[in-house]
Amino acid sequence: AGSHPPFPPRTMLSTMRSCARNTMLRAVPARFMSTSFDAEFGSKLFSGNVADKYLKKHGESVELLSTPDWTTKKADKVAAAILDWGKDNGATVFTHWFQPMGSAGVRPGLTGQVQNYAFTFGKDGKPLWKFGADELLKGESDGSSFPNGGLRATHTAGGYTILDPSSPVFIRGDTIHIPTVFISWTGHALDEKTPLLRAEQALNKSAMRLLNALHYHVDGVQSNIGLEQEFFLIPRDAYARRLDLQMTGRTIVGKNAPRGQEMCDHYFAPLNQHALECIKAIQEEAFMMGIPLRTRHREVAPNQYEMAPFFGSASTQIDQNIVVMQLCEEIATRYGLACLMQEKPFADINGSGKHNNWSLGTKCGINLLNANQVTKASGSKDVFPTIITAIVAAVDKHGDLMRASISSPGNDFRLGACEAPPAVVSTYLGDSLTQFLDDYRNGKADEYKPAKKMLESGVEAVASFEVPAEDRNRTSPFPYGGHRFEFRAVGSAQNVSMVNTVLCTITAEAFDDMAAKLESGMKPKEACKETLDKHWKVIYNGNGYDPTWPETAVKNGVWRIDSGVEATEMMGSAKNIELFSKMNVMSKEELLARKDVQLQHYSGFVEMEALCFIDMVKQQILPALAEAGMDAAPVKKALASVQAKFDKFHHEGDDYKKAQIARELRLETMIEARVAVDAAEAECPAHIWPLATYKELLFLDANQDANGNTV
Repeated sequence: AGSHPPFPPRTMLSTMRSCARNTMLRAVPARFMSTSFDAEFGSKLFSGNVADKYLKKHGESVELLSTPDWTTKKADKVAAAILDWGKDNGATVFTHWFQPMGSAGVRPGLTGQVQNYAFTFGKDGKPLWKFGADELLKGESDGSSFPNGGLRATHTAGGYTILDPSSPVFIRGDTIHIPTVFISWTGHALDEKTPLLRAEQALNKSAMRLLNALHYHVDGVQSNIGLEQEFFLIPRDAYARRLDLQMTGRTIVGKNAPRGQEMCDHYFAPLNQHALECIKAIQEEAFMMGIPLRTRHREVAPNQYEMAPFFGSASTQIDQNIVVMQLCEEIATRYGLACLMQEKPFADINGSGKHNNWSLGTKCGINLLNANQVTKASGSKDVFPTIITAIVAAVDKHGDLMRASISSPGNDFRLGACEAPPAVVSTYLGDSLTQFLDDYRNGKADEYKPAKKMLESGVEAVASFEVPAEDRNRTSPFPYGGHRFEFRAVGSAQNVSMVNTVLCTITAEAFDDMAAKLESGMKPKEACKETLDKHWKVIYNGNGYDPTWPETAVKNGVWRIDSGVEATEMMGSAKNIELFSKMNVMSKEELLARKDVQLQHYSGFVEMEALCFIDMVKQQILPALAEAGMDAAPVKKALASVQAKFDKFHHEGDDYKKAQIARELRLETMIEARVAVDAAEAECPAHIWPLATYKELLFLDANQDANGNTV
């Protein structure tokens, strides 16, 4: 929703496309964004006016795409229109674009794709265009070569990509990208997207049931999200001198620079000019693909940035976020930079998250989490409190699943570190809404009217201004923000499909539970009271960084799972198997496969980190200490401890036990070993130390010359 952001002029876009940038570090001319809308916004997205223009050539209109029926009735016409559009845009290659499991932090772009030219060859050897319904709708691949948790094997390998009609086809470069799901020969989901689409179906069905029970009739309900993507941009020449950053995305060793974020001087500061030119280029290419990447700003840590789009449907927003992550990593190289998406690239400064702002909307645009809007549209004072009550119940009952959904390897270092919410899963509603729900369940209130208050600046020339009655709580993992909930603990490197699969599924179940109460004859207030009395404990409006809160939460019966490995293992509990099965989102086999993939992903990540540590110490650090004539005994001892723990890890065959050892290796052994290496760096002459330092990596403002070179 909302107006499109401004877009750069056509001539600039044309220049960007036709002139390949030299990847060597050099000065890049400043880019200027126009203040008028550009005709090329969304020109690389087969949607809206763009799709309408080409479909009309084949006797159809964009209305054809409004339902998925075209995939069975008129796919040939859509394929012909897409081919015409592709040829006009220089795109004569097509690919089915899907999202394999276990991709975060390791797979470039987080997607799978096989690229084929949209032609074949005739008997005379000349090319003939060939792109019809068959090519558009389905592809076949080897499902066993992707992480699959035992769902596929080399002798039973069939996997199929099937078009997802809810997500528009787009062009990047010379390639038409067709968003698809990825399904095994046995019908099991091999990807991140299929369970999400099933969860959306479950949410729609259950929400419609609940709203009907409340006498509010709508055409459908979907989840909408807005993703705040954080990342680091660092000098690429310094990045090239760090094996750990190249292989794992984070620094495994490294002494702090004399300066960090202690002066609070980076947040919202003017963007570094080299980084700004890179970000402009990212936005320009995103705009062409219809991605409204509106916001850009500095974040808390040095060299840390954030970009964010408008809200949209969860499935489409996730597709777009994956594209943006790939753009960031690839375009950064053209500007002599490296983009780091990993959650915690550097010690002792903030890591990166991907705040998952989540709301529920009707097909006609009513935000079900906006009290004033939904009360007016429904004519009922009971709809809003009933929906909020159900969500509170879902968080309380399934906090373990919410915690598991954010158990990416990098989140080990963020959760509870006063930069991200703790590993306690609670929700913040604010005093006003909390008081209303308490009064509502006890028959003392009927309608929630969000309060506002006026503030004065004390300056006569500055007008008074209105603000929400509730302050912002950045320490809660799932705070209510007026019109949405914000899942703040999500990791920056994640594909957030599983996050939103969980949110949609647990909410759908809670909606069904509330609907059943109402259908049995209970009044909305009675149903809410019974539910809130049971789940009130999960509401916490205090400081989530308070060191006493985690213990208090456990005493109150609120989910607290410090270990991401433990949370992942709990995905396979009987409660969770029953949940996903009855909501028709995942079978037992599919859920357990995801648990296994997530454990293997964690172990694989730690294995790479340990091997990087071993190689860096042996091949770079110990030789440097010898050259400097320094005592290397502490570093050798540290190396031996890591090697011993790694050997134990390497010989463990059980996935869960292996991941547990990996967590100890990572969070105990390697952190202790790092102390010795960082102490050696502090004493080693700078001209001998072989690794790029935090000073070189983290301060573009101070460390780059006019050409972007680190000085």
